[in-house]
Amino acid sequence: MPDSLKLQVRDLEVDVLTGVYSEETHLPQPLRISITVDLRMPERFEPDTPLSASKSYLDLKAAAQQLPAGVHFTLIEAVAEHIADTLFIGDDRVTRVEVEIVKLAIAEAGERIGINMVRERR
Repeated sequence: MPDSLKLQVRDLEVDVLTGVYSEETHLPQPLRISITVDLRMPERFEPDTPLSASKSYLDLKAAAQQLPAGVHFTLIEAVAEHIADTLFIGDDRVTRVEVEIVKLAIAEAGERIGINMVRERR
């Protein structure tokens, strides 16, 4: 099995214009977004290895928090797709992106309702 590096940002709460039903389409909905990114990595990480040898967690956070203003995503799958595209375009070392989105507004008893999307670089 090859070596691997996974960067993760978990449980970001982001308000996003999304939804299919009329009661969902006029106001942003709270989503809980988690992202895992697989990266190609150097042979070793030494104590003085610079950040440029890896990826900043802030890039993952920004991909979720800086969605295009005023854009309505009918499906949360499209939100996940946009996040994955942003991360692939931003760094050619990214080989795989996993995005989990939970729709907080429709939970009635603390259940987690949402999607998990995995995309690999093509």
